[in-house]
Amino acid sequence: MTETVTVRVPAKVNVQLAVGGARPDGFHDLANVFLAVGLYDEVTVTPADELRVTCAGPDAAQVPLDRTNLAARAALELARRHGIDPAVHLHIAKDIPVAGGMAGGSADGAGALLACDTLWGTNSSREELLDICAELGSDVPFSLAGGAALGTGRGEKLRLLDVGGTFHWVFAMAERGLSTPAVFREFDRMNEGVRVPEPVASQDLLDALAKGDAGALARTVSNDLQSAALSLFPALADTLAAGRAAGALAALVSGSGPTTAFLAPDAESARVIGRALHASGTCRAVRVTQSPAPGATVLG
Repeated sequence: MTETVTVRVPAKVNVQLAVGGARPDGFHDLANVFLAVGLYDEVTVTPADELRVTCAGPDAAQVPLDRTNLAARAALELARRHGIDPAVHLHIAKDIPVAGGMAGGSADGAGALLACDTLWGTNSSREELLDICAELGSDVPFSLAGGAALGTGRGEKLRLLDVGGTFHWVFAMAERGLSTPAVFREFDRMNEGVRVPEPVASQDLLDALAKGDAGALARTVSNDLQSAALSLFPALADTLAAGRAAGALAALVSGSGPTTAFLAPDAESARVIGRALHASGTCRAVRVTQSPAPGATVLG
């Protein structure tokens, strides 16, 4: 048996997040166009006397280390399905913002799942891994898949998408996190008594991705949760304005926030925007990267 396995797994940005009204089960139907971006967590799994989770990196103190952690839940579910004792040490090396709307927790769940499958030699099919991911959370299947995809249902039903080029991004990390459930509750409050249309993916946006056309993508990005995130965290408007002033083609809240995402025309422009955002005093950290990025990948 392999003694240790490390899996690298990417963050995501939502270039379209169309949100339907609340369903009876409390979830919302989505048309969620994901792009994996080059910010990564790494999950390392080694045999241990019992299941335990450790974490290091930026904001690691905010990551739960008990069995509510998605990495732990992934290991437990895979072990349950295969009759295995989930006695492993899961170590998460964080680089994806915590509570930042970039699916860091989901990434850790997908990473742990692939790492444990590799360590234990359970040889799960892609379908089984994606099924477990969907049980863990709406964003977890995409963290496993990577690249670009349209997520429907509550985001867990994926259709992989073609991307015809490289897109350059700048991400601004906020001074504090935002709870995804709280943002959805605010979305529901703001839309109380309003008929919310069924969420549908923008064909123009899908065409822009397929062509690798940053200008066309910038004209079509959207996030139905952005108003709710700004309602709960008004200072994000200053960050968005600073990025636009620095030359971003598009500026939007990433997912449920509070990380803000800025699409740049090219790599050099992304660096210029990043420096301007850092100097603006409207965020605590800035990262410059590109998309698409591969999904969960075993290293070594």
